[in-house]
Amino acid sequence: MIKGFIFDLDGVITDTAEYHYLAWRELANKLGISIDRKFNEQLKGISRTDSLEKILNYGGKSQTYSEAEKNELADEKNKEYQKLIQSITPADLLPGMAEFLAEIKAANLKLGLASASKNGPFILKRLGIANLFDTVVDPESLKKGKPDPEIFTKGAKQLGLTIPECVGIEDAEAGIESINAAGMFSVGVGSPEAMRFSDIYVAKTAELNLEMIQKQIKS
Repeated sequence: MIKGFIFDLDGVITDTAEYHYLAWRELANKLGISIDRKFNEQLKGISRTDSLEKILNYGGKSQTYSEAEKNELADEKNKEYQKLIQSITPADLLPGMAEFLAEIKAANLKLGLASASKNGPFILKRLGIANLFDTVVDPESLKKGKPDPEIFTKGAKQLGLTIPECVGIEDAEAGIESINAAGMFSVGVGSPEAMRFSDIYVAKTAELNLEMIQKQIKS
C-alpha cells in the first residue's frame, strides 16, 4: 500500500532548468568553454559538482583546476543561480502540480523532496508549498548523487516508510535510474524514449493524478 511520494524538483514541481542553464553557461563562458542547450541535457538530475566536472571535461580543462578551485567555481555558479531564482513565485508551479500535491495530502499520504539542488527548501518556500512537504533530503548529506539510489532510500527513511510504500517521481533519466535502483515504483515525466525505464510515465505534469498511479501499481 502506497503511503508516500518522493519528488524530484526541477522539471517535476517547477522548471528551474532554464536558470541552471543560464548560470552554467555564464560560468562556462568565463572559463572559455562554450555549452549549448543540447549539452545542458546531460546536466539534468545530477549534482552541482558532477555538472561542473562534465563541463570541464567537455572543454578539456578537467586537470586545469584544483579541487579547491572547482569548489569555488561551483559556488560561483550557485550564487548566480540564486540571483535568478529570486523571482520565482507560486505561478511557477508546473501545470497540474498544485492540484496533484493537494490530492496527495488530502489522501493523508506523506511527501518528500529528493532533489540534487541544495536550493530545494528555498524554492519550495518561493513556490508556497514548503508546508506540504514532510521531509527534504539534504543533498550534502549523501555519499553519492543520482543515479545512485541513496537519495531515494534516504527519503523513504526520513518519511518513516519502507521502499515499497513509496513512489518516486522524476523527469531525468539519472533520476529514474536512481528510483529503480532503490527498488521503488518509478513515475517518469517526459518523452517515451527518455522515460523508457520508468514503471509508468506521463508526457506532462498535468497528466499526473493519484488514482491513475494507484491503479497502475495494483495492476
